[in-house]
Amino acid sequence: MNHTLIGLDLAKSTFHAIKLDRHGKLRWRRKYSRAQLIRYFAARRATRIAMEACGTSNHWARQLTAMGHQVELLAPKHVKGYLRGQKNDYNDAQAIAEAAFHGSMRPVPVKSLAQQDAQVFHRIRRQLVGERIRLVNQIRGLLAEYGVTIPQGIKHVRQSVPGILESADNELTPRFRALLHRQYRRLVALDEEIDWYAEQLATQVKEDEVCQRLMEIPGFGPVVSSAMACWMGDGHQFRKGRDASAALGVVPRQFTSGDKERLGGITKRGDSYVRTQVINGARAVVAQARRKSDPLSRWINRLVDTRGYNRAVVALANKLIRIAWVVIARGERYQPREVLV
Repeated sequence: MNHTLIGLDLAKSTFHAIKLDRHGKLRWRRKYSRAQLIRYFAARRATRIAMEACGTSNHWARQLTAMGHQVELLAPKHVKGYLRGQKNDYNDAQAIAEAAFHGSMRPVPVKSLAQQDAQVFHRIRRQLVGERIRLVNQIRGLLAEYGVTIPQGIKHVRQSVPGILESADNELTPRFRALLHRQYRRLVALDEEIDWYAEQLATQVKEDEVCQRLMEIPGFGPVVSSAMACWMGDGHQFRKGRDASAALGVVPRQFTSGDKERLGGITKRGDSYVRTQVINGARAVVAQARRKSDPLSRWINRLVDTRGYNRAVVALANKLIRIAWVVIARGERYQPREVLV
């Protein structure tokens, strides 16, 4: 392995690279087209290459790794602190290289094709669900302007709109009825599309042994299990479960100076979608805890009484992420304990 380090700033068609020697000194900086970049690294002996984690970084990491190079992906927010001077592509590449040279930050794991497929699946499903929510809110808002009110919830809109279209007792004009009918058809189409994704997710989870073990954890359904497995991978990038919960931003934000330690809200680092799904799952568990008497429910109820409902939800989400890390990284199954610390 070559002891030099190359910082590579990715782009769509033009790529900028800088090279640091083993002492961290700048040796050269170059600009490549896509074809030139592939030819250069295909002919070069094994080298350590650093890139920012971005939209195309996983593709390039897999390509360069297949050529025998050692690739590291770095979180952009951490690289930003190494940027000096004005922002341009060469300075970005040098900041990436220096951040990797110091070696004080955990690299972002490279996603496999299967992981990227799962990520794309969740992104499209999330977009469809959001589009349906926006459409339902728009329908309710437009009808309210004509004096027709519908209770909150997608179910109520589905049930009410056909009757509203057929009713002659409201003030809806023929033109508005035609527009409302088209919006209702969009809602039906979105329901069918989201149902297809739900069926696909159920099938995928049944075939995935890791997701099956994750679903044994309280608050982990098909969506949460699939999203967590996609985000965490094999879990070996974390030394312990607490590192995983910190990477997902479910730990207090610190404002510490000298001997004064102050903790604020959670940091909200990492993937916001995965964090939201875990917290939603934790919220469902907390909502049912009053009806149960198992050790986990008693622990939750004590937290709700002493720290409040929302803090109890976040604390449970933190615990669930740590449990998920054990299930994924160590290959274990969830086993409720008699005594919870």
